[in-house]
Amino acid sequence: MLKKVLVALFACVFSFHAFSKAESFTKSSFMETNVKYDTATFGGGCFWCIEAIFEQLKGVKEAVSGYAGGTTKEPTYDQVCGGNTGHAEVVRVVFDPEIISYKELLLIFFSSHDPTTLNRQGADAGTQYRSVIFYHNLQQKSTAEIMIKLLTEKKVYENSIVTQLLPETVFYPAEKYHQEYYENNATQSYCRVVINPKLDKLRKNFEKYLK
Repeated sequence: MLKKVLVALFACVFSFHAFSKAESFTKSSFMETNVKYDTATFGGGCFWCIEAIFEQLKGVKEAVSGYAGGTTKEPTYDQVCGGNTGHAEVVRVVFDPEIISYKELLLIFFSSHDPTTLNRQGADAGTQYRSVIFYHNLQQKSTAEIMIKLLTEKKVYENSIVTQLLPETVFYPAEKYHQEYYENNATQSYCRVVINPKLDKLRKNFEKYLK
């Protein structure tokens, strides 16, 4: 099943050429505005997992775990875990689009979690673990919409994609002990049982993107 998903995901990336007229987000546009780094925000289950994956990629300057999409100001981890703040656990990724594109980040995002399970990733259940993309500009929105459309048309997943696509909102960095959690706690049981298999798949299938 994983092989089928990966093949279809790569096919979707190549299919973007057919939508080139719909996407004006190019490398030259960054050069013209003297912007080197761009920002993306993704939620796909526990932020420890997502952060660990994006930190491995070339072109990623930083990946910060945090909370977004809720109503409570300055939420704590305990409040978010309570499921009443409306926040999702997310990772804000600062990246160099000259090295890795937003489309490639989307490819890795969709391959690193199950976008068809509502408010759940594995044993982690609750709205804070929902699959969500917070777009930072209309180009990101368009690119994500096309990706989801292609994944749906090619029937990559047996079930429907439930990933939310929302405009960026206030981002609250998580507490210090959540940052670089995998790097600092690699021997912890959650890291060994949940994160290590995800990183193994990343190394196997996306070697050329790794630092």
